[in-house]
Amino acid sequence: MGLASDLGYSHATANPLHRATRWLGGTRVGAWIFSRTLRHLDDLVGRLTKGRHSAPGLLSGLAVLDLTTTGRKSGQQRTSHLIATPFEGTLGLLGTNFGQPGTPAWALNLEADPRATVTYRGMTVPVVARPATEDEAPRIVAEAGRFYGGYLKYQQRIGDRRRVRVFVLEEAGS
Repeated sequence: MGLASDLGYSHATANPLHRATRWLGGTRVGAWIFSRTLRHLDDLVGRLTKGRHSAPGLLSGLAVLDLTTTGRKSGQQRTSHLIATPFEGTLGLLGTNFGQPGTPAWALNLEADPRATVTYRGMTVPVVARPATEDEAPRIVAEAGRFYGGYLKYQQRIGDRRRVRVFVLEEAGS
């Protein structure tokens, strides 16, 4: 099987609201707004729905998982709500940070300690993250761009200012 199928992780076909939200998220203004508000909105939606739904899921049809890493400075558990890319039976993660200048903390945490957990629809799986190979990274980015064009726009805005981290998640012990 594989991590994606074990979790039942996939993205919904986009309806008109989903397409509009995905388009907005790919714009400079939309990405800026989402980068500052989406986590809080997602926390609220999660609490109100007892974890059954996420804000990006409702607004864009994109599946959101929780990635829990160990903070590289604090040593504390840190959970991030992320949209993963189903890739060859497992999941890929792109550290685009909505196209913002800084690398997301979760990506730096995975570089420091690749052991993490992913939780999706109440199922938690221990994983190990590894950097995507030179062959895998562009394929993961292309696949991500098929369901959410914002990733490609984020890459363009980032340009050469920083390296976008691309990870492949593998089930721990696999």
